Amino acid sequence: MAVFDLDMIKAVYAKLPEKIAKVRAALNRPLTLTEKILYTHLWGELPDSPYERGAAYVDFAPDRVAMQDATAQMALLQFMMAGKAKAAVPSTVHCDHLIQAKTGAAADLETAMDVNREVYDFLAAVSNKYGLGFWKPGAGIIHQVVLENYAFPGGMMIGTDSHTVNAGGLGMVAIGVGGADAVDVMAGMPWELKQPKLIGVKLTGKMSGWTSSKDVILKVAGIIGAKGGTGYIVEYFGEGAKSLSCTGKGTICNMGAEIGATTSTFGYDASMSRYLRATERAEVADLADAVAEHLTGDAEVYANPEKYFDQVIEIDLSTLEPHINGPYTPDLAWPISKFAEAAKENGYPLKLEVGLIGSCTNSSYEDLDRAASLAQQAIDKKLVAKSEFTVTPGSEQVRFTVERDGQLGLFEKMGGVVLANACGPCIGQWARHTDDPDKANSIITSFNRNFAKRNDGNPATRSFVASPEIVTAMVLGGSLTFNPLTDTITNADGEEVKLEPPKGVELPPNGFDVEDSGYIEPVADGSDIVITVNPDSKRLELLTPFAPWEGTDLTGMKLLIKTKGKCTTDHISMAGPWLRFRGHLDNISNNMLTGAVNYFNDLTNTVQNQLTGEFGGVPDVARAYKAAGIGTVVFGEENYGEGSSREHAAMEPRHLGVRAVIVKSFARIHETNLKKQGMLGLTFVNKDDYELVRQDDTIDITGLTEFTPGKNLTVVLHHADGTTDSFEVAHTYNEAQIEWFKGGSALNIIRKEQGIG
Repeated sequence: MAVFDLDMIKAVYAKLPEKIAKVRAALNRPLTLTEKILYTHLWGELPDSPYERGAAYVDFAPDRVAMQDATAQMALLQFMMAGKAKAAVPSTVHCDHLIQAKTGAAADLETAMDVNREVYDFLAAVSNKYGLGFWKPGAGIIHQVVLENYAFPGGMMIGTDSHTVNAGGLGMVAIGVGGADAVDVMAGMPWELKQPKLIGVKLTGKMSGWTSSKDVILKVAGIIGAKGGTGYIVEYFGEGAKSLSCTGKGTICNMGAEIGATTSTFGYDASMSRYLRATERAEVADLADAVAEHLTGDAEVYANPEKYFDQVIEIDLSTLEPHINGPYTPDLAWPISKFAEAAKENGYPLKLEVGLIGSCTNSSYEDLDRAASLAQQAIDKKLVAKSEFTVTPGSEQVRFTVERDGQLGLFEKMGGVVLANACGPCIGQWARHTDDPDKANSIITSFNRNFAKRNDGNPATRSFVASPEIVTAMVLGGSLTFNPLTDTITNADGEEVKLEPPKGVELPPNGFDVEDSGYIEPVADGSDIVITVNPDSKRLELLTPFAPWEGTDLTGMKLLIKTKGKCTTDHISMAGPWLRFRGHLDNISNNMLTGAVNYFNDLTNTVQNQLTGEFGGVPDVARAYKAAGIGTVVFGEENYGEGSSREHAAMEPRHLGVRAVIVKSFARIHETNLKKQGMLGLTFVNKDDYELVRQDDTIDITGLTEFTPGKNLTVVLHHADGTTDSFEVAHTYNEAQIEWFKGGSALNIIRKEQGIG
């Protein structure tokens, strides 16, 4: 297969030295890698002075767009409304989210092809019409496929999945976005981002033994927390960084989404060159080698990081312990030496029910080779899996290669089941084998996210995150109390045996191989292709533009729900079985906020309908208010909307009449998604005002007729007892975003500019 986008990459590198020279002159100081990539991808001219980090809104021109099938449906439905004949930048669609893991790769893929045919046909047709590369079901998980085929050092891309950041492993600035942002870029328009602050992570030493790249990000998550990276790009550097494999770097960047980081990245080095060449992109490696000095941060920056980063963290890889993080949040970090005691003290179910390896985070050749070395030990030492064990390859190229080289056979011999090259259990696409779907239990994965209900829909499942090596070892031990670094296991002969540290190679000694990568090239001219959607379809629904703002303050609104505690996009718009409705806004809106905890009764999907006084499901009550012409408001706590980039978590409330979401703080992508859909995303000036909100409130938001950047709005709560409370709320809207609100959505503004009514 020819190298994708080679002419585009050549053009980027040809202009890079001159662009960097101009940036250096404009900023008049040494540059981080992040700054080099951001400033060389500006939409317009260089500014006279550096953009203020964390404050200035900046327009960028990304090199490419990637979309996975669950989010691509809504993104492409919006793009169809934008009036464009073809995508303005290289763009791809990857079918990886809709394949349910049940019995094994072949059967599960066959079932998915049958069940999802309508959606796959729609995505393939739209891809053909608008010139998008299409990766069919079974080709692999979007982020692994992007790393293998599209990512290139110094580039900038956006993707409609929060783990787009995985491409930072190849030295990109790769950022997860909602579909409306993808529409901007595919429509040939600038893409807006608030200039990020910078966290520098200096890695020293070198890993050995049981420690892997996954442990770096598990450690960082424990240091920074689930929202500590919000508004930041994390840049890794140091001799320790150079000692990591390219795919190991990808693992670290991938899970940077779990600290809320805008993205993470590494400077170009020999490991990236090796990976490019191993994946048959020697031309790209040669081009990168020629401009290598511009594809990493300046030496002065890395020598004195405190002067150039807003925050600096240092980790010694030589002393880094393997970690296990969780449950319920990916930033609850336990060094393995302390995990067994923590499991006992916290009352976690000690029996390990299932271990799952693979996913977009940890499914490289190196990952599977190291885990397979433990499977080989299990066979040699007469051990078998004591827990259910599944393996998810990241791409068909990886799967084909590890089948050829024998690793898959080793997993199967120790009792493992190989699943399809897809997201599967990581996103709740898992028909779990259990007699009691509600029982308290523990599982461990090499995935990235472990929110309640995420993997199997059971809130009593304690899900822990670790490296593939640790997961494989834990499956052999069968218990959360097992520490493979120190403990023995009784084998089939009654002998006590100990596992040796895993071993594996960075890249396949005989090269990668694949019979069918799964890629389908779009036709040269798709202008005659007509996209049709059956009006009776349960899976797909053409969009209707949202109504513009009325031009007045919003008054007489009702409280829909005051959410309590963590409220991620999984709580707002669950995945799992709901994925089948990702292309049908009205149907998927029936899951809106059904996972959120109601502050007033500690229940999920049970809120009061003020029109009747009765309690009902959140979507049902929202529809009742909408039918009565009454707008609603959602209140929430910290880091509201963390997790996936799914814009359905913003489009569903918009569709069901929610006018404003008022919280203590937002996750970056969700706040942007709310703005794009013409909603008000507001934050408490005084976080204690959250306590003033009552279940029976009628709500006004005033100040909208003078809605301007930096000027607070006012919320008035009319309580049922006749009293009122009012308080100020802040916002981060700039002039253009205020126009999105006034126009009803960002898409409406694009349509207006295209002369579409």
